[in-house]
Amino acid sequence: MSALNSNIPEGELTNKWTKFKSSVPLVNPSNKRSLEVIVVGSGLAGASAAATLAEMGYKVKCFCFQDSPRRAHSIAAQGGINAAKNYQNDGDSTYRLFYDTIKGGDYRAREANVHRLAEVSANIIDQCVAQGVPLAREYGGLLDNRSFGGTQVQRTFYAAGQTGQQLLLGAYSALERQIGMGKVEMFTRHEMLEVVKIDGKARGIIARNLITGELERHFGHAVVLGTGGYGNVFFLSTNAMGSNVTAAWKANKQGAFFANPCYTQIHPTCIPVSGDHQSKLTLMSESLRNDGRIWVPKKKDDTRKASDIPEDERDYYLERRYPAFGNLVPRDVASRAAKERCDAGYGVGSSKLAVYLDFKANTERYGKIEASKAGNHNPDQETCFRLGTEVIKEKYGNLFDMYAQITGENPYEMPMRIYPAVHYTMGGLWVDYNLMTTVPGLYCTGEANFSDHGANRLGASALMQGLADGYFVLPYTIGAYLSKEISVKAIPTDHPAFVEAEAKAKGILDTLIGIKGTKSVDYFHKKLGLIMWEKCGMARNAEGLKSAIAEIQQLKKDFWSDVRVPGDSNEYNPELEKAGRVADFIELGELMCLDALNRNESCGGHFREEYQTEEGEALRDDENYAYVAAWENKGDGTFELHKEELKFENIKIAQRSYK
Repeated sequence: MSALNSNIPEGELTNKWTKFKSSVPLVNPSNKRSLEVIVVGSGLAGASAAATLAEMGYKVKCFCFQDSPRRAHSIAAQGGINAAKNYQNDGDSTYRLFYDTIKGGDYRAREANVHRLAEVSANIIDQCVAQGVPLAREYGGLLDNRSFGGTQVQRTFYAAGQTGQQLLLGAYSALERQIGMGKVEMFTRHEMLEVVKIDGKARGIIARNLITGELERHFGHAVVLGTGGYGNVFFLSTNAMGSNVTAAWKANKQGAFFANPCYTQIHPTCIPVSGDHQSKLTLMSESLRNDGRIWVPKKKDDTRKASDIPEDERDYYLERRYPAFGNLVPRDVASRAAKERCDAGYGVGSSKLAVYLDFKANTERYGKIEASKAGNHNPDQETCFRLGTEVIKEKYGNLFDMYAQITGENPYEMPMRIYPAVHYTMGGLWVDYNLMTTVPGLYCTGEANFSDHGANRLGASALMQGLADGYFVLPYTIGAYLSKEISVKAIPTDHPAFVEAEAKAKGILDTLIGIKGTKSVDYFHKKLGLIMWEKCGMARNAEGLKSAIAEIQQLKKDFWSDVRVPGDSNEYNPELEKAGRVADFIELGELMCLDALNRNESCGGHFREEYQTEEGEALRDDENYAYVAAWENKGDGTFELHKEELKFENIKIAQRSYK
């Protein structure tokens, strides 16, 4: 008997959420004022949840390790946010967004959650416009849309190349309003180190004040985690340097199952690695694939400059292999195709681990349109290029500037060089339909949960899920739990469970300080990242995964015997922060490899080399692996697998094709 109950409401798929909202138990306004909710994380999911819960009347404490909620990693999102509003009149609908998301995730997501996401997507755009988020508009005043991979409609709303920043500022403004009214107490520069459980329910957290080093106890009737993804397990990723898995991992150790940890998204359009001095990678938005064409030379090891390679000697391999979607295939497909070309000897640049993203054709096309609007129906090439560059600059200017600053090359004049890199993580804490983990009273939202993307996230869906969870889903579902908690008075933080949890957190910090080894924290993080990228990255196989597990187990022993953490635990100590996070990454890395080894199929971002079609595409095994793998931490370095079977009653499962 599985320990998992997804709590999906009965009835027709299209009516589940409406019926749920109509029948869910409520908490009356005066009772909300005496209920306390802790929100950990202040990105799109955390800030929107904290602001909305406070506006509803709950007492909220919000925690983030940054110096301001504005520094949450959501701010780095570039390309856009999906919503089924059909502004382009190109056939979009709630069902089509639902279908594209299920298919894009390679049929490894829960139907009910994804349909709810599609339903509330349109509300998100209205909410953000009302907040003053400056989404791009067309000449006539309507909001503009662009295309993203894995779809054949334009449903992505955007604000140049800084959509995440603008959306986060909207959520941050809503949060700051509640802070100003005294309804949210904000704790910046605080890191959650333990979940406190009393009688099996989440009742608070232990947090470390990162400025003073002091450990603090905080009570809550419920705890919400909105702490982002774990891509930094690979060391080099597009994530902010501080992004980590600690909050989710501590929850896993307290009984919250970790689902599908091996589902990692590799983003196809990143600036390639330039050397071992790098600490992170930079993403070039997927939106660039709207107007950029991806190609490699047809000749192996071609050393000519891109501008010297004539058109008939270029291989636009995505357009050749996937004519129906071309450059807008999903991220996992585009990433594997780039790797295949580079592995075959057609890569470009000094490393030969890059492909071209070329804007020349569409720059000239835009230039012709602009010239025509000005009455010049036979413009020369120079005019087309000049006018078209202005259009490209308006749509993607900050992205082009960023590329130029990092590489020293002008992308208006020569193609960008790109290569896949670790980006988003589809795995995370297992949650039911209510977004509750397997620990009662502990909720998880946004990228930190496993919920809506299956084995591969379609572009522009991360912002959609984070805001959907925070603004429109959690505020309803948490009420069902809190309606039964109104008689529970605030539990004093001198309760033995708080004392024990604090002692546990302090013990780990003191142990890390006391090792006094010879190697830095980064030394171990880089070694872990290399193992993960080479053996559990874009491609995996059984032999590599088995050796990775053995290597990580040895790395863990070395870490706990030879890491050097200077300073003390009761002071500002960034190395100690990093050490705790890397310790958690090492344990998570082992579970990721175990999960990848256990899943004998290829699906989405999980590509097992043993399971592929003759054309090199992912080969699923729906008979044996159409389930969510939820791992229970047994506390002694071992894990027990629980399966949530996935049922597809509204969509016909098929081999994913973008041809």
